[in-house]
Amino acid sequence: MADPPPLQPDFTITHDSEPSETLLAGFSSFGLAGLTAVDYLVDHLELKEQGHLSAEGLPTVTPFEEGRPRHHTRLFSRDDLEVSVLVGELFVPVGAGRTFADVILDWTEANGVREVAILSGVPIPHGPNEHRTYYIATDDYRERRLADESIPPMGQGFLDGTNAALIERGLDSPLGVCTFVTPVHAQVPDVEAAIRLVETVGDVYGIDIDSGPLEAFAAEVEQYYTELADRMQTRDDELPEDRMYM
Repeated sequence: MADPPPLQPDFTITHDSEPSETLLAGFSSFGLAGLTAVDYLVDHLELKEQGHLSAEGLPTVTPFEEGRPRHHTRLFSRDDLEVSVLVGELFVPVGAGRTFADVILDWTEANGVREVAILSGVPIPHGPNEHRTYYIATDDYRERRLADESIPPMGQGFLDGTNAALIERGLDSPLGVCTFVTPVHAQVPDVEAAIRLVETVGDVYGIDIDSGPLEAFAAEVEQYYTELADRMQTRDDELPEDRMYM
């Protein structure tokens, strides 16, 4: 008798206030550049936690700081800012990427979110002149946000896991979706890559963000990020494999 298919994890989002029309997201992925970037945005812009995502059926992680635990995936916003930020410290395997993305996207649709932008690093071969941010975006997002920007498109390839599922939903719905990607190195966190992503957010959304203190900020959380990367490395076969070519 064949083994039964593995049960899909169950994700639930709880929030205390309505999100902004724009959601910025960063998840646990190679180099942790996207996660470092959104974590810094929350800290630098003094955003307040407004909700969280819980997961059943996955090996979980409960971060803590100064002895105080927190949820692994949290929503942040501020009344006078047009963006909400999703910080995802939970490692989500490729096989659960669509379920994870669908929960986020069902929530955005129910709460009037018009666009989602994911900040991410990708481990692709690159030269010194290619240390910049690229985009993969649906037409509506590109026309709304990138028409007057000098950010180049990523050449060709494919996405996998959560990022792929988010972009795919944007192709068939009014939701504008973009993945901002930048080359990353093996060090954790890749601070230079995170700085590029932070500066991209500032340019695209007209937010005054000083990326200067990010290096010091990353140094403060380096040990935690290193431990998080080690946990991801032990499950390397389940990591998303984003394949993009310059």
